[in-house]
Amino acid sequence: MTRKFPILAGQAYPLGATFDGDGVNFAVFSEHATRVTLCLFDDAGIETQVFVLPERDGHIWHGYIPGMRPGQQYGYRMHGPYKPQEGHRFNHNKLLIDPYAKRLTGHPIWNDALFGYQVDHADADLSFDARDSAPYMPRSVVVDPAFTWGTKVGPNHELQDTIIYEAHVKGLTAGRKDIENAGTYLAMASDPMLDHLNKLGVTAIELMPVQAFLDDKFLVDKGLTNYWGYMTYGFFAPEPRYMQTGEIAEFQQMVARFHSAGIELILDVVYNHSAEGSELGPTLAFRGLDNASYYRLADDPRYYANDAGCGNTLNLDNPFALRLVMDSLRYWVEVMHVDGFRFDLCSTLGRTTGGFDRDAPFFRAIRQDPVLNRCKLIAEPWDIGPGGYQLGACPAPFAEWNDKYRDDIRRFWRGDSGLVAGMAARLSGSAQFFDHDGRAATSSVNFVTAHDGFTLADTVSYAHKHNEANNENNRDGHSANFSDNFGVEGPTNDETIIAARTRRRRNMIATLLFSQGTPMLLAGDEIGNGQEGNNNAYCQDSPLGWINWADRDDAFFAFCQQAIAFRKVHPILRQRRFLHSRSRLVDGETDLFWRREDGAAMSQKDWDDPARKIIVAELRMASGTPEYVEREGALLVVLNAGETCDVAVPDTPVGMTWVRGFDTAQVGLSEDRGHWGIEKDSVVVFVLKAQATTKVGDR
Repeated sequence: MTRKFPILAGQAYPLGATFDGDGVNFAVFSEHATRVTLCLFDDAGIETQVFVLPERDGHIWHGYIPGMRPGQQYGYRMHGPYKPQEGHRFNHNKLLIDPYAKRLTGHPIWNDALFGYQVDHADADLSFDARDSAPYMPRSVVVDPAFTWGTKVGPNHELQDTIIYEAHVKGLTAGRKDIENAGTYLAMASDPMLDHLNKLGVTAIELMPVQAFLDDKFLVDKGLTNYWGYMTYGFFAPEPRYMQTGEIAEFQQMVARFHSAGIELILDVVYNHSAEGSELGPTLAFRGLDNASYYRLADDPRYYANDAGCGNTLNLDNPFALRLVMDSLRYWVEVMHVDGFRFDLCSTLGRTTGGFDRDAPFFRAIRQDPVLNRCKLIAEPWDIGPGGYQLGACPAPFAEWNDKYRDDIRRFWRGDSGLVAGMAARLSGSAQFFDHDGRAATSSVNFVTAHDGFTLADTVSYAHKHNEANNENNRDGHSANFSDNFGVEGPTNDETIIAARTRRRRNMIATLLFSQGTPMLLAGDEIGNGQEGNNNAYCQDSPLGWINWADRDDAFFAFCQQAIAFRKVHPILRQRRFLHSRSRLVDGETDLFWRREDGAAMSQKDWDDPARKIIVAELRMASGTPEYVEREGALLVVLNAGETCDVAVPDTPVGMTWVRGFDTAQVGLSEDRGHWGIEKDSVVVFVLKAQATTKVGDR
């Protein structure tokens, strides 16, 4: 027999369903609703009891149910005006998830009852649909988020020591036969995966969206899924498809194991829009709770601002929409123990009615928050709205994805002309974008590849995208990939082409890890993973989108290990201060000096020479570096996208010599002295070291 609960007044804080040991407090925001109904369900999805929330404090509706325990399933029905022309879309026939739900039972099942309007009606969204959506909706679940974390705190790596590894929860492990529960949170932090990550040397894993997301109807109709997950509708709930038992403790266990292995966890979060889409989308949460408050509406309030290109934009000018985002972020830090966030289309989060504002409410709120302002914060600094490209504009302490870096690296190593000036700027930290307002050189998150675009192996194997599997006639995805197939589109058995492609991959990885800034690797690149030329695998929850572990390139993995290890032992490569070719007080040497291959200083004519394919940079610790910072003598970094040549190394102080410490043309190199030849298509780093002394009797 189903138990019947009473309801008491409860409290307006905190929002969501909160278990206190004796019962559960429910609190939900809606400024424009006239009544709020709380619906309880059993485990079979049968509605068992209905309450009208008895109290309202301002715009917070609340009630308390004594005796209720974790595991109880529930949802909301909102009563109010259905007037789309005025921005209101209340429909009490539609069951809504709690926007603060910490767990969901599953995913919506696509049915016309999910829509607040009659789908086939001539008046479209101006019509009203009276069907009950509850049979097709997931339910929210009351949870007790307590977890035994132990006394060990997170790794807390400094950004200059951070190497990010971008990965997909399912895609990283689905292809592994040696891991239990492959494709889940538990598999992510399994012993084989932790061993792989630690051997590689990365310090942080950045997970693509893990907040509950929707499979778009147009994808389901084509037999595809929303693999990447950038259609969030539950900002507190871990995505159910990556769970085994449905308990959030699985996510917490994953985080704890990452931390024990010295690896931080960064979440890719999507707060710029929700999965409800345009005015023709379903009613799942925010649209039914209070459409006019949660969304930024157009001049005609029937429609939505669409700066994210996904049908709607969350209205972070509204204090309760902003509070939702801030509460969500704090929850993932304080309860789930994540270490940072990458904000999808962060320019949208900085938009107000006047456009992008680097002092917008979102940026103000996060910078003053004592929990969040100490996390790793990374912005994707663009959206599709007017003035949406804002590389370098986000305020400290935000770091930013630097797509200029990706494009210049690919073009330079492809052999495009006129790239030495741009490549030099990327190598030295892209100061023209980031050196302002006290920002550090680590503000530039450098990457050659990311989830969106070609993998590294495909970048050197395909000249054109091949997205036919997405069933959009290859119209989706970027066309400007700055890639190269070396004369053969796709796989080849030609050993010469294979060797050239491998060298190109080594050069791009070495350049990435030897540049100033914060490097990010795409999961699978280290073992040669490809996607058959698909540069937009957002809907490919299949071996095409998963990492291919069976054909792993162990030799390339060893190279990536070597390059990461080299970065870690050379503080010159991971500085917080920008290099601006300034003299150092400690020795009068210039912290950055650009040379020609004959040793002379680069002139403006040299920088402007479109045929120049070689960059030679002499680097030291930045001028003004304090004594307490780890330091070393000097490095000479050579990027040669041209022909084989000799490079004149600078004169050295007495007792010092240049040692070839890294060479992509000589894998496994160790201390090659006195040879200054640079092979074509190679990265070479010379290290200034003390000369070995010869003892009497050693001759």
